[in-house]
Amino acid sequence: MAGFVQIIEYRTSKPDEITALMEEFRAKREAENEGPAPVRGLTCADRDQAGRYFAIIEFNSYEEAMENSRRPDTTEFSERMMELCDGPGTFYNLDQVAEMNYR
Repeated sequence: MAGFVQIIEYRTSKPDEITALMEEFRAKREAENEGPAPVRGLTCADRDQAGRYFAIIEFNSYEEAMENSRRPDTTEFSERMMELCDGPGTFYNLDQVAEMNYR
């Protein structure tokens, strides 16, 4: 498996603003169609801890994820997102080792 996943765990009292920021970033990146981009992104809210969220971002490879992370627009997005968070986020970098699909 060559897949790679980045997870950002964060807390916020402004989830709608973060969702809007993520959509703005996605639309801009898609319109530019330049350089590496995520394959898929999910945002999840923790049902057991109000205000805790996870952004799960999938890439084709670790190399593409790192190239994406070095982009100035990614840095700007990350800084803007962290301004909307209630404290620092926690970042996880994960190599995909297996995939199971269910119907």
